Amino acid sequence: MDDRFEIFLACAPGLEASLVSEAKGQGFGPLRPMAGGVAFDGGWRDVWRANLLLRGAARVLARIGGFPAVHLAQLDKRARRFGWGEILRADVPVRVEATCYRSKLYHEGAVKGRVERAITEELGAPIADDGVRLLARIEENLVSFSIDTSGGPLHRRGFKVAVGKAPMRETLAALFLRECGYTGTEPVLDPMCGSGTFPIEAAEIACGLAPGRARRFDFERLASFVPQAWAQMKVDAAPRPIALRFYGSDRDEGAVRMAGENAARAGVEQLVRFDCRSATAIERPDGPPGLVMINPPYGERIGKPGPLHGLHRDVGAALMERFRGWRVGIITTDPGLAKATGLPFQPPGPHVAHGSLKVRLWRTGPL
Repeated sequence: MDDRFEIFLACAPGLEASLVSEAKGQGFGPLRPMAGGVAFDGGWRDVWRANLLLRGAARVLARIGGFPAVHLAQLDKRARRFGWGEILRADVPVRVEATCYRSKLYHEGAVKGRVERAITEELGAPIADDGVRLLARIEENLVSFSIDTSGGPLHRRGFKVAVGKAPMRETLAALFLRECGYTGTEPVLDPMCGSGTFPIEAAEIACGLAPGRARRFDFERLASFVPQAWAQMKVDAAPRPIALRFYGSDRDEGAVRMAGENAARAGVEQLVRFDCRSATAIERPDGPPGLVMINPPYGERIGKPGPLHGLHRDVGAALMERFRGWRVGIITTDPGLAKATGLPFQPPGPHVAHGSLKVRLWRTGPL
């Protein structure tokens, strides 16, 4: 439990700085940003905390060690001597994935087979598709092993059972909210809410609900896991009461119903209100200004590009007329759609992978 190793927090490329900000705020560090994520040195309790608390991380990898190897016999010998029993359990299956870059060992299938054989014959753990995921990477003749401690991707929090046609992943939503300066102290409204991801995520942030509070993780299947300590860690991550409210609307009655069901499963149904109305009919809620967050159709998977320019123009006009003092964030693949709103955007954020598409965040200051 006291061993230290490198922990890698994966995220969508382009959002590393936001994940650094979040991880620093949760007390992790020193942090080393790199392409596709953030690394820091820590132990198994840090792995548990990262999975439990970080909203923007897509996965948490524990880089557990490695060794040099230039041929299969050397790989086989050194893999057999590796301390698998300190990390894996003999009664828990393992799934090995291998990648090779610029190395004398280049046959990924052969590497995978040697590592699997070392684990089964030295530790006794079975190999299975539903096993703990072990990543064997060989780069420039150096073998390194990582454990995917999350298991399923971290955007699968167990609450959003009902989804629309093109849902925003919760991990992306959390980092986009952070990019807009959202810290949980102001209302958030989404006039094209779909399954409710942005209002629900904002409500959870505001009341301090741990994103991993209701799901299982693969670190629970490792030799280092201590159930009592994990249970206490979840108790210590208790939420706080708030007076804020959050809002979502959509013209699709089915989407509004799904959003309400998702909010109930997440335990924030008392904080979030969903209404059925068109995006251009949005009304400013009572109370202080906040953030309007929109993931509108791009004309790629939903909607046709032509009419979308008119929709964006009308939504922009409604926001300028009724939401003075509020900030706006819009996510889109098409700069022309963002500019069609007529809103005073700052320079857009980096391109970010969203499914098969590349999107960017466009932000305003207070209108």
